Amino acid sequence: MAVARSASQVFGERIRELRQKRGLTQVELSERSGFPQGRISEIERGGRMPTLNTMIRLALALDCKVTDLVSPFSKTELASFLPK
Repeated sequence: MAVARSASQVFGERIRELRQKRGLTQVELSERSGFPQGRISEIERGGRMPTLNTMIRLALALDCKVTDLVSPFSKTELASFLPK
């Protein structure tokens, strides 16, 4: 049986995936985005769902589109992320 993941976990996994594909450490992404490394870590762990402004800064730092950051949600039943 699959374990349900929260929206913030799915988003965090996507950020980690894109960061690693670009060969960046959390510290390097932190420097590029202007966020503390601890916040990058918190986002990647799914502990924090970023605001749209944060997503824009992350997309710029990762040299991608905001839609690239949220693409995993197009493959998932969105209702599964909402409280029952």
